Amino acid sequence: MKKRIALAGIYHESNTFLPTKTTREDFQNGHLFYDQAIREEYQEAHHEIGGILEVFDKSNVDIYPLFFAEATPGGMITKDTYLQLVSDLLSKLQEYGPWDGVMVCAHGAAVAEEYPDMDGDWLSQVRQQVGGQVPVVCTIDPHANVSTRMINATDAMVAYSTNPHLDQRETGRKAARLMLDHLSGRVVLTQILSKPRVSISIEQQATAEYPCSLLYAQAAEFLKLTGLLSISIVLGFPYSDVAKMGSAFIVVADDQRGEADHAAKSMGIYLEENRHLFVGERIDAQAAVEKAMEMESPVLLLDMGDNVGGGSPGDGTILLQELENHGGQSYFICLFDPMAVEVSDGAGEGADIRLTVGGETDELHGSPCTLKVSVVKLADGVFIENEPRHGGQVNYNMGRIAIVETADGSTLMLTSRRIPPFSLSQLTTFGVDPQNYDVIVAKGVNAPVAAYAPVCPSLIRVNTPGVTCADATQLEFKNRRKPLFPFEDWSL
Repeated sequence: MKKRIALAGIYHESNTFLPTKTTREDFQNGHLFYDQAIREEYQEAHHEIGGILEVFDKSNVDIYPLFFAEATPGGMITKDTYLQLVSDLLSKLQEYGPWDGVMVCAHGAAVAEEYPDMDGDWLSQVRQQVGGQVPVVCTIDPHANVSTRMINATDAMVAYSTNPHLDQRETGRKAARLMLDHLSGRVVLTQILSKPRVSISIEQQATAEYPCSLLYAQAAEFLKLTGLLSISIVLGFPYSDVAKMGSAFIVVADDQRGEADHAAKSMGIYLEENRHLFVGERIDAQAAVEKAMEMESPVLLLDMGDNVGGGSPGDGTILLQELENHGGQSYFICLFDPMAVEVSDGAGEGADIRLTVGGETDELHGSPCTLKVSVVKLADGVFIENEPRHGGQVNYNMGRIAIVETADGSTLMLTSRRIPPFSLSQLTTFGVDPQNYDVIVAKGVNAPVAAYAPVCPSLIRVNTPGVTCADATQLEFKNRRKPLFPFEDWSL
């Protein structure tokens, strides 16, 4: 009889500094799939689930997609939402079991009300239900905050190796091969966690750039050692105020616990010794706009303080107001603003109106901005991305959208749902040509680069304030561990 593997996941990056909570509706508006719908969505996608399915479909082991829930990064998940999601997952495991193994897809930085280590909690419940002898292999985002509980609940955890995340499908393949090798007896999965006293600054987390590239070069050297199967560099998510927040290393080995422990500890020591490299040099909005005038256009201005991919509201106006005040540069910017969409919809295409946009969520991301605009397009904001891009998703839905233009030829896209800027199709599907602008504002740090680098020869990461500000020491933490650089420093 063929061995049977379950596939399930709960995926969320939770920013605990946001007052708004993430609900089941947010998962329904994101990606909430059961059974065969998971395969239909991800079979060909550049997503870890696609890679997992690909490997098992070519094997003599059957895989059963059961449940997957993912919502756009946002505030802490409500307790009721979390309990319902984990209940759905466990019910599926119970209904179709028993299992010879479980593949799980987690983000690793999920936080729910009363469950600060949400991923550790649901992974532990999966472990408890299937039993200690059934292997559990997990993929995670490198922006995870990893806990000992997460490690204890799994036999192997494998993080993507790129940021922007372009290797998600390959990570799924890698995780699936580890499971098959373990099931066949070719390897005995063992993993070690190292938690150095460092939180890598968000703008220093581009994996191909210095200094982050140093960590991956060192990992490649350690992987030459006999018995080491995987080294995950977990960059961490600095916007979750939880005890496990910070960077980490996970080493998976073939029953070589000593070698794995040596590699994990050495990587941690290296990061601690070189911690001062991982604090960025920052430029504010005014200086960034002025600098952009001297650079080859279009210039990509990355709005770090209003990073939708880090949970930020997406309605920040600081860069918009700076561009308006400075003048002389045409720009494109996307804002989450359902009310502005409604007003534009009421006016109709072709209407010239005074429209107030942005700055509604809180006082951190700028005040509302009133502009004279023409409504050039109203549409349902559905688009598709087929290329490898950060996040690995194919289908996106911004809800109802309005595209408006200012007198100087600048364009604002207004959306009814928060969608991170991971795809150029977000523009081109609706007739927006990025080459027409001097400046493109993308609300992110590293993730948008995969999509926008082909059309933007220049980029500036802008140090804007907000709940995803580059300098996380400006945020008020109550629960993180201490000491933790750059919040505290120490003498080694």
